[in-house]
Amino acid sequence: HKSINQKQSMQKKLATKVVVACLFFIMFPFALLLNGLAVWVSFHLRSVSTFVVYLKNLVLADLLMTATIPPLAANLLPGAQIQIKVFMCRYAGVVFYTSLYTSITLMGLISLDRFFKIVRPWGSTMGQNVVFSKITSTSVWVVLFGGTAIPTMILTDETPRNDSEDSCLSLKGPVGLTFHRYVVSFMEILFWICSVLTVSCYVCITMRVLQSFRNSGSNNGKGKKKTKLRVFLVLLVFCVCFVPLHLLRIPLNLHQVDVCNQEWLLILHELAIWVASTNVFLDPFLYVLLCKSYKNKLTDMVKGAGICILNK
Repeated sequence: HKSINQKQSMQKKLATKVVVACLFFIMFPFALLLNGLAVWVSFHLRSVSTFVVYLKNLVLADLLMTATIPPLAANLLPGAQIQIKVFMCRYAGVVFYTSLYTSITLMGLISLDRFFKIVRPWGSTMGQNVVFSKITSTSVWVVLFGGTAIPTMILTDETPRNDSEDSCLSLKGPVGLTFHRYVVSFMEILFWICSVLTVSCYVCITMRVLQSFRNSGSNNGKGKKKTKLRVFLVLLVFCVCFVPLHLLRIPLNLHQVDVCNQEWLLILHELAIWVASTNVFLDPFLYVLLCKSYKNKLTDMVKGAGICILNK
């Protein structure tokens, strides 16, 4: 019975990986097209505001994450070569996760930027300073890539023992494993801080905008609906993409599950990673929703290409 259960468990995990790999491959061309377009548009935007600075950095993080999708997907397929597994564990996977948390951090900074501009326009000179936003963005890249990604790549230096070895942890020595645990804990804490920050800022922004409508005696129902829709979509994308993965990681990291439940958690974890990656597909739509200059530039470029857009 034990061998049968183990075989069934292996089949479930294999089937899950194949499904997730297919989902990655399906999403990749669309994500590449959207992010390539986003890079082109942002390249033509002048960094005249803190928001545009953060947005440009977010576009870059999403593009990097998109570039790692093919090796990530190939590694999940049955019979993947050991070279693909090593490349994924040592480089592609590290860049994928670091780009993911760079995006999360930048989304938190964007929400704080919107908060300063709309809710606390006074006394926020530092927060609305373009030079400060460039320094902050650079610091995010230096801390996350310089402080976690590069050391992780260096410490993933063990020779793979066999082709069937499934875990990237097998490529890490004792120092690498210890560093990995610290990085995972740091990223988990970073995510929840950014989550609280993002939700709090957008809730405050919504309340402030609706209050200004009431104070002005405006019956602008369309304006209120637009504000609510924007906030709802931003929070929806953030929560749907990132929350499932990080909720699942709590019991997995703490090892507070039995073997049976852990099997299902590991399967759900694979699916949650793909869900988190859909952020690179959804973010370009948020750029249009949140940044007027981005939307205008995109519209001008598309019109210049001879494509008619209906502006309502």
